[in-house]
This record gives sequence, structure tokens and C-alpha cells, in this order.
Amino acid sequence: MPANPKYLTLSKGQRFLKITAAIIGGYLVSVSFHLALASWLDKAAVIMTMSFSGFILWVGLMIVAFLAKNGWKIWGIYLLITFIFALILYLGQTYNPIAK
Repeated sequence: MPANPKYLTLSKGQRFLKITAAIIGGYLVSVSFHLALASWLDKAAVIMTMSFSGFILWVGLMIVAFLAKNGWKIWGIYLLITFIFALILYLGQTYNPIAK
């Protein structure tokens, strides 16, 4: 049974933005989240866990990207979240000497 055309994205630009946000943006958020965790917790445990939970998080973020109405908005959200996790990573490497 084919999809109802009223639910499909007609703009090729929006479709491209959603696909790239799902693949690249979801990956950036997933990896930056786990690296931020690794900067505050035990690195070995987080990296081992990332091999499984990172993939699950990435797939979940892919689904969210395709549910969004606007590709620019989802890209903005993913980049903002990645920036926040990068800031947490920076602070963890700077102020947490135990995890080094």
C-alpha cells in the first residue's frame, strides 16, 4: 500500500535537509553525547557502551529528523545540541582530572 501523498515532503531541498540531518546530524549528536559522558565518567566503560547505545541513539535521531516538518529547524536543533555536548566535553576535559 503506497504512502498518502499529503504526508510526503514535496520540496527536494527539504527532503535533502532531512536526509542529511538524519545521517550526519544524528551521528554528530550521538558521538558528541558519548564523548561528553566519557569526559566525566570512566572512558573505557563509556566507549564500550557507545558501540551499542550510540547506534540506538543514532537510529532514534534519524526517526526524529524525518518526523520534523522543517529540515532547517532540525539541523539547527541538532547543531545546537552538538554544541552543548561539545561544551560539556570541553569543561569535562578542563575541570575533571580524574577522567584523563
